[in-house]
Amino acid sequence: MAGKNKSIYVCSECGYESVKWYGKCPQCGEWNTMDEHTPLATTGKSSANRSRSAAVSVMKLNEISSDIEARLLTGVTEFDRVLGGGIVEGSLTLLSGDPGIGKSTILLQICRKLCEKLKVLYISGEESARQIKLRANRLEVTSDNLYVLAQTDVGVIVETIKAEKPDMVIIDSIQTMIIDEVSSTAGSITQVRESTNIFMHLAKSLGIPIFIVGHVNKDGAIAGPKVLEHIVDTVLYFEGERNYSYRILRSAKNRFGSTNEIGVFEMTQSGLKEVENPSLLMLSGRPKNTSGTCVACTMEGSRPILAEVQGLVTASGFGTPRRMCTGFDYNRMNMLIAVLEKRAGYFFNGMDTYLNIVGGLKLYEPAADLSVAMALVSSLKDEVVNEHSLAFGEIGLAGEIRAVNNCEQRISEAQRLGFTRCIIPFHNYKSLSKELKTSVDIVPVRNIRSAFEAIKE
Repeated sequence: MAGKNKSIYVCSECGYESVKWYGKCPQCGEWNTMDEHTPLATTGKSSANRSRSAAVSVMKLNEISSDIEARLLTGVTEFDRVLGGGIVEGSLTLLSGDPGIGKSTILLQICRKLCEKLKVLYISGEESARQIKLRANRLEVTSDNLYVLAQTDVGVIVETIKAEKPDMVIIDSIQTMIIDEVSSTAGSITQVRESTNIFMHLAKSLGIPIFIVGHVNKDGAIAGPKVLEHIVDTVLYFEGERNYSYRILRSAKNRFGSTNEIGVFEMTQSGLKEVENPSLLMLSGRPKNTSGTCVACTMEGSRPILAEVQGLVTASGFGTPRRMCTGFDYNRMNMLIAVLEKRAGYFFNGMDTYLNIVGGLKLYEPAADLSVAMALVSSLKDEVVNEHSLAFGEIGLAGEIRAVNNCEQRISEAQRLGFTRCIIPFHNYKSLSKELKTSVDIVPVRNIRSAFEAIKE
């Protein structure tokens, strides 16, 4: 005879589970985060049924069809690019981002094109049907194939999906969903995990693509257990600064495409608009004949993007110099400053140092090192960098300029936007085509001192 289910204690911050209560979570170290939960009951009969169904579903690999199914195009090119070419049938996609960044807006906008031929069910646990209607009117989304359900009960939602049989489902958001059998509040670790599992099995069994919206915590990570990201097929992050109108859609996980692609949007009164040429947008309004600025070229998937790097070095009024950066890793900036002092003789002692990537773009790629160093040195020496010059390359601790990938694509993008000189790593110069070498003034450099001498000419 099966005994009663014992309660377990789950950390609301990291998902750590224990059979006893702790005042301080042993895994993440947070205080008073252990909440009591009762696990779902399971029986031997259901386990046997699962075993039999698993045995029946076994297939030979050579017998499985490998035909590539056509993807659903949303009509938003930037969104389709990040997904890898469109929505895959039966996929489960998680879209997360800061509050007010535009998650619900972009999902409602993709319904405009999809609802021309497909039936879409929009399930909201945060807004009423009237609120969704008002937002749809502002975005000019009108269709008889768009259905709205304001509901948080997972059981009711599953039955509705099975009865209506839509072609796509949007759930906004997963933190509001509730399973009656789980004795915890909405948004808890157990509720989020179990709800996502149910929607995952529903998407795979019915072949319906499901989008779920997820909240983020104060650190910018997806709220809830880390296993949530492992369950879904695709994880999308919607990034952007509140002070900027630009938004970047980035893929952190994608079982059906590349994880390096990004989509760029601009938030307007009528919704999100695609930015087809991000480089031109990032460089608009660039100052001329001003020290402390240099253009970088970073690769986002298969797309090269040019961004303006601005540095400001000024005498400090305090005993300890102040250093700040926006859009670039703070520790890496300090490392580059140390290399400039040790290997090139550019001293920043007693100087406040500020670094900014214009447009709210964040540069994660090491290829931006050279542009950052050039902007800082330009401001330190108050010497203007040639406005038609561009630099990229990774800087090592010995002050050397190391090779980067996709060099030809970066140079071609710079040439298309009117740049006439490219400062590149010496080891990349050997592999360039003759046509590219003759069409653009390419200067190969070995170290940071020679790079600055070349870029200011």
